[in-house]
Amino acid sequence: MSLRERIEAKLTETFAPERLVVIDESAHHAGHQPDITGTGETHMRVRIVANAFAGMTRLARHRAVNDLLKPEIDAGLHALAIEPAAPGEATRW
Repeated sequence: MSLRERIEAKLTETFAPERLVVIDESAHHAGHQPDITGTGETHMRVRIVANAFAGMTRLARHRAVNDLLKPEIDAGLHALAIEPAAPGEATRW
């Protein structure tokens, strides 16, 4: 299972999102550091709409996702962009 698939599975199991997209943006970051070639799963963007985020601040939403994905970050995920929303909130995507 790829890192993107593991992230999708964890987010789906925990937040039961009505919309979820996990985008591997690693290729866009090749060369930013000597060991980042753009070929691995090093940079991910999470776009998620879930009822679980209703009433939470933006910071609390980010913390919830970061806490859930801490094992992936500790294992080498270099960057994680998070775009969380509750149902009915405007998104830019």
